[in-house]
Amino acid sequence: MGLRRVLLLGEGNFSFAASLCAAAGTHVVATCYESEEEATRREGAARSIQRLRDSGAEVVFSVDCTKLKDYFLPEKREFDCIYFNFPHCGRKAGVVKNRELLAHFFCSSAEVLAEEGEIHVALCNGQGGTPADQPRREWHNSWQIVAVAAGAGFILSNVHPFNAETIHGYKCTGYRSQDKSFCVEGALNHVFTRSTPPPYFKPRSCETQLEGQKVSFQVPQVLVDKINRGFLEPNSNHPVWTVKEKLTAGLSQAFPLQSTDSCLSLLQHGHLDGACPSKVFWITLSPEETPGTEGISHRLANTILSSHVDFCQDTDKNVQEGCHIPKQFYLRPSLLPHAQAIIQEGAFPPGTLHVLSGPVFRKCRVSPHSLPVFHEMLIVFAVSRGTESSCTQMLVNNIKTTLHSLHQTASGTQPSLSLQDATSFETTELNDFAAFESQLSKIQYLICLGTDPPGCSVGVIRTPHELISSELVVVSASLNLDLLAMLLCGISDWRMLWTWDTRFLRQFPRGELRLFKSFSLYPPSYVHDISFWVPDGEQLDEVAFHTLARRVLGEMVVSIQLRDSFQQSGTGRRSLCYRLTFQSCDRALSCREAAEMQLHFREQIRRRLGVTPR
Repeated sequence: MGLRRVLLLGEGNFSFAASLCAAAGTHVVATCYESEEEATRREGAARSIQRLRDSGAEVVFSVDCTKLKDYFLPEKREFDCIYFNFPHCGRKAGVVKNRELLAHFFCSSAEVLAEEGEIHVALCNGQGGTPADQPRREWHNSWQIVAVAAGAGFILSNVHPFNAETIHGYKCTGYRSQDKSFCVEGALNHVFTRSTPPPYFKPRSCETQLEGQKVSFQVPQVLVDKINRGFLEPNSNHPVWTVKEKLTAGLSQAFPLQSTDSCLSLLQHGHLDGACPSKVFWITLSPEETPGTEGISHRLANTILSSHVDFCQDTDKNVQEGCHIPKQFYLRPSLLPHAQAIIQEGAFPPGTLHVLSGPVFRKCRVSPHSLPVFHEMLIVFAVSRGTESSCTQMLVNNIKTTLHSLHQTASGTQPSLSLQDATSFETTELNDFAAFESQLSKIQYLICLGTDPPGCSVGVIRTPHELISSELVVVSASLNLDLLAMLLCGISDWRMLWTWDTRFLRQFPRGELRLFKSFSLYPPSYVHDISFWVPDGEQLDEVAFHTLARRVLGEMVVSIQLRDSFQQSGTGRRSLCYRLTFQSCDRALSCREAAEMQLHFREQIRRRLGVTPR
């Protein structure tokens, strides 16, 4: 392994560089903006420069931090770390000019930084504009360093105090371009790393089993990066897999258990079992693969599906207008139909838990805790009539005990759990994630599918007598493994579970749950309002509006809220105004990108929803 190459920019008296030159395995390249003649006039500079040269470090003068590649040959451009302590345009330059300096610096650094390198920028207290600054300046009066860095593809991965007193021989200098010190009390060191590049996902097809044969279908664009991710595969180290395995292991100690995962079809058809038609993803199969439909010819079934289901998938208008198709296919919004199939097959011995798990899909509104896809764990078992309450209590207690242990292992603390009365079989609606998180201990892990935001339930399904017998009932519990993983590992945004950044999974050794440490701190957010006229006599389908936002903006919008609605006097035309908040949880998102996305979205709602942007 070679030497770690460290580049220091904007050195004043070179005292900081001199403190690093003795570090083992490090090659230091120290630079300053001034000429050598100007630099050596600073107090102590000549001594520090000589110390650097004696240690084998490079010292380079007259280096412009906005044009770094001009000073280094291509083979010497990959630095593992770049330090820029207390950058400033000089004299009385204001925040705007210093933001511009940082913007050009980050763009220049991207050309000479190693792929997994770091950029360290030290700023005086309040300059950065992040919550780490105490006190925190108003946003417009700060250097907005995280947003500025995002423009060059960098994210803030760490921030910590700049402790000048611990740096041997260090003395700050350069106050207003003079050989004078300045106050560094409360200063912060900001550590930036490269973001993953903007995602681009081509349209793709997916294969699944349907009625005993393999079929392929076009994946809805909003889900192309979430189909077949393999989170629950046997070789996975994803926290969702770990939660499922731990819960399954806990259940197997108290109940006979059968587990079913990979053989479950992604597609379903027929009745929606309570799911709202406008909240499912409708799917078109290629004509040669569409299974025959009872009561009509195979060719007619193909014709109907090809001509109508795709329209249904994009607009949902035929669902709202009562369009009837003999066999409609959709991505499964629940695993419950698979459980019902097991019951119908008769392979359902009393007392044995059947555990089904896999991803389920639904259209939903945009929020940090509304998940268009998540991994459901469905627990189903038959018990004697009259014993359902006690059996459900056993199930709840077992899940509670396992979650106790997992929470203690992940966080190192013992939660104070109180058991919600599970014998009432009531559904509790959760209005926000804060409420959900505050009741971590209760049986609000057991969620009821189809609610938005998720609710929770411990329910009893009484099956028709002929399916099992008049003496048996079926108890089921549905768990959202994604929300469980978020709560146990301290993950605040569901999108992080689906990140392509390898730094996420590196934090989770196989079979272990740990508190997640975000590698993208204080991501900037950008607010844009969109106003438009709704066609006369029509109502805007909000779920379709939010789903189109996911499709067009690629999960870069974290919140959509209706801000205003009014009807124009005289014409009766209705106008709506929505506020979109753009923010990424795992990659750099610049102000310019957000503005371009907003303009593209305006065009798409005009084309696809028939509204008229104002």
